[in-house]
Amino acid sequence: MPNSPRWSNGSVNCRLEWRPSRLLQALLILLGLLGGMSVLASEMPRMFAWPLALAALVYGVWRACSESRSPRLAFWFPGNGRMPTVDGVPLHQARLHWRGPLAFLRWREAPGGRWRHVSWWPDTLPAASRRELRLAADVEGAGRRQGDRAP
Repeated sequence: MPNSPRWSNGSVNCRLEWRPSRLLQALLILLGLLGGMSVLASEMPRMFAWPLALAALVYGVWRACSESRSPRLAFWFPGNGRMPTVDGVPLHQARLHWRGPLAFLRWREAPGGRWRHVSWWPDTLPAASRRELRLAADVEGAGRRQGDRAP
């Protein structure tokens, strides 16, 4: 119909800020604590169990602290076939994976460069932003599987 309204402009822009997740930091400390408790609950001699339990707790706290020191990143997903960017630098071979409410982004800094990754947890990516990211990031892979369509 010539007079029907256009429902989509064909491009979805998404600007997101990544920051360290406090939920992840709390879970890392909890894992260190539970790891130490499991060592103490085992039949390991106490002379070896206590230092190992303390090491598990210290490692969990250290990982949580190193996670909290991660710098904030600003992502832009243009969603119209253009390359997404992080802090103005293009993302090469960007791959976004979803595990329920968790989003995992992996990319190369440059063609052939080292891989980098971030993860958005529910406390850092609200539902509205999660929907925007799904729409903007999935545009390029919308027709990935060509085998189920007629030629």
